[in-house]
Amino acid sequence: MPHEQHVHCSVDNCHYWGSGNMCKANEIFVTSDQLVRNAADSLDAPHAAVAVPTPVADCAETACKTFVRHGSGDKVKADGVTRLS
Repeated sequence: MPHEQHVHCSVDNCHYWGSGNMCKANEIFVTSDQLVRNAADSLDAPHAAVAVPTPVADCAETACKTFVRHGSGDKVKADGVTRLS
């Protein structure tokens, strides 16, 4: 039986947010703030496997690249991330 994983997120204005603070994205990409500043629009979840590792000192230096503001229309991007039911 496959192990079920849960990603919790309290950012309720994200397209992928679900009740109970559950992330409903089929995949997520968490990286460093610095990488996001340098490659904000050119690096998303499907590129995670080839991204340069980005060590950080603490959680405050991390960013969720999967975030899409709810209702923004940006969710129709070519990144391949979909919202689970």
